[in-house]
This record gives sequence, structure tokens and C-alpha cells, in this order.
Amino acid sequence: MVTGGAGFIGSHIVEHYLSKGDDVVVIDNLSTGNLENISIFKKNPLFTFFKSDILNWKELNEVVGSVDMIYHMAAVLGVYRVLEEPIEVLTTNIFSCNDLLKAVVATDSKARIIIASSSSVYGPSSTPDLKEDAPLIVAPNTHPLWGYAVSKIADEALVSAYCQVYKLPITSIIFFNTIGPRQTGRYGMVVPRFVSQAVNSEPLTVYGDGDQTRSFCDVRDSVAALSIVAEKSLCIGDVINIGNDREITINELSEKVLSLTESDSKVKYIPYKEAYGIDFNDIKQRRPNIDKLRKLTSFKHKWTLEDTIVDLKERCLEKLSVKEQK
Repeated sequence: MVTGGAGFIGSHIVEHYLSKGDDVVVIDNLSTGNLENISIFKKNPLFTFFKSDILNWKELNEVVGSVDMIYHMAAVLGVYRVLEEPIEVLTTNIFSCNDLLKAVVATDSKARIIIASSSSVYGPSSTPDLKEDAPLIVAPNTHPLWGYAVSKIADEALVSAYCQVYKLPITSIIFFNTIGPRQTGRYGMVVPRFVSQAVNSEPLTVYGDGDQTRSFCDVRDSVAALSIVAEKSLCIGDVINIGNDREITINELSEKVLSLTESDSKVKYIPYKEAYGIDFNDIKQRRPNIDKLRKLTSFKHKWTLEDTIVDLKERCLEKLSVKEQK
């Protein structure tokens, strides 16, 4: 079962398990997810889709009681939505996690459970690389993105509580800047936005001064790591970073995209207030420490940042070609 299975990462999880011959049930209200992400699975007899909100999904207990693995990926995310829908961010992200775990207890499910968290829980930390035992810093409530971080910290607290009280086999996964096919730039995701702009000869829009650093991990690597974590009993009850510890500034990223796409686009700097409708201080650095992931799973990345950018470029060009033919 994959909640948020029509989303970016969720749909890749679905694809991974269908390719293994597993039955997969997806629940998604399509507020962030997209039917196009799962359209290729519709004719697969192993695939079942429910369009519903997990907060009022009548089949929740029935499905939870029938599956042996649960990935909880459903969430309100993306800077634009977090800024525009602060109440929904908190209620959806916290209550959906609690409702899911309540259903697991109510049905006496023995399912292995993976709960998605986010690197936003580390807040404006000054630590060079972020380890799972680092203090979680919540910015003052005047910070526009604090609600999302709070919702994910609450989810991690819920996981800890359910593990303690009910001994559920749960692992919390902290994702760091996952990129790849099916990701959209419409929620502020920088890599698909840059690649699309470069391919379409549009200015690459850098928010802020571009000196902020990020570490990008291809979604196919993320899902490969997830599947290994889900099979490892040593990972139960733990919190694990999943990402890539290679760091790059957004300015360097824009240069790399322009080079790999052979684009003549220019770079345009946009203040945060203009980009998001509100001014704020962005997190200057976000790099994961993935020593725990490597130690517990012996995981190795297969996709470089350059590989992913080229792959996204080719997919963009293919879409343009199809569009022009129509």
C-alpha cells in the first residue's frame, strides 16, 4: 500500500513493486499527485487505485489489514502550497499519519511500515552535514515554512510513540532533495524547473542569491535504498536519512544545467518575495550524512546529478517533439 502513490516519489515506489510482481494498492486525493504519474499502471491487474483523502477514506482499515507493507508518502508539500495552505499542511500531514497508524493497530496488521519525513525537520542548522541524531531546530513561528517542519517532526514523534506503545515495525525516512522523472517544478522544485526552462530557451529563475547549497538524489536511487531499508529488520524503529551527500550551490546547478542541455538561456535572479509572495531567509545549506544508510544497507548510488539532468533533458525534448507533432 502506498499513500500518495500518484505523487513523484510514490509513483516510483509503485513502479518498483509492480515490476517485482507484487500487488500494489494506491490511495491519493490527487491534490499534489497526478493521474499521469500512474497512468502506465492502469492496465496492470496487480494495481489498484483509490482516489480519496486518507482522512475520510472508508476502506482504510480494510486495506491496511490486507497488506504486508505500507509506504506513507501522502503529504501537503512544496514551498508554494506550504505558504498558501498552512492549516492544511498541519492537519493533513499530522492527522493522516496518526489515522494510518491507528488503522494498523485497530486491524492488528503486521505490515512493515515506512513513514516519509523531510530534511526540513533539521531547520536552519549550522551543522555541515546533518546526522539523524542532530537536534531538530524549529524556526520561530514568524518563519513561513515552519508549519511544514513542525508537521514532519510531529510525524516522527508519532512513529516513536507507536513503536514504543504498540511495537510496530516502523522506520522513519528523512528525504533530502529527491529529483528525477515525474517531478514537477510547479511547487518550487528547482531541478525540473531549471531543465524545462533551459530546454525551452527561457531564463533560469534562481530564487535568492543562488549561494544556498543543496544535495540532490535521483528518485531511482532513493527508491532502491527504500526497498533495502524495508527488508532490513535492523532498520525497524530507526530514523534514516536518504539522499546524496554531494553538495552543490544553486548557482553551480544552473551552470551545470545550461552546459548539459547546451542551452543559450540566461540566469535570472528573483527575490524570494517576488517568487513566493513573501520574503524569508532560505536555509543556506542542506547536506545529509548518510553513514547510517550505508552501514545498515551497504547502499550505493547509481545515478549522478549529471546523469539525472541529462535524463530529464531527453524527456523534456521528447515531450516537446510529441507536442509539435500534434
